[in-house]
Amino acid sequence: MKSLMNLIIMLIGGAFFGFGLAESGMVSPRVVLQFLTLKDFGLLLVMGGAIAVTLLFYQLTPRLLRKPLLDGSFDKRVLELDSKVIIGSALFGIGWGISGICPGPAIAALGIGNFEVIWTLIGIFLGAYLQALWASRNSKQCLA
Repeated sequence: MKSLMNLIIMLIGGAFFGFGLAESGMVSPRVVLQFLTLKDFGLLLVMGGAIAVTLLFYQLTPRLLRKPLLDGSFDKRVLELDSKVIIGSALFGIGWGISGICPGPAIAALGIGNFEVIWTLIGIFLGAYLQALWASRNSKQCLA
């Protein structure tokens, strides 16, 4: 029963996310590219608003709930600023600039019938798969 409830909560959250992305125009590569070329700052307001709402919820939720809806406890993730984060961020930015669309909005764009983004999604999955192969190859070399 718990896994069904988790699926329902994730479906509702995903629906809000997708609706918000489509409503704000973030599913349009043209809008995103205009933002990235500093011709339209509307997405800055969208992202700023989304960050503000998320920050508020992330600050209030641990105070209002004993545990998260989909996990056992509220844990903090310690992120080190290392070469993996820097290189990964740069590669993500290059891919975003080339394709003109971020992964979340690319998936949401399918919902509005923008099937051209399927190529971006194939590239995203291919890149993630290749990185996993690369990481497993490197971890095996470290063990040898």
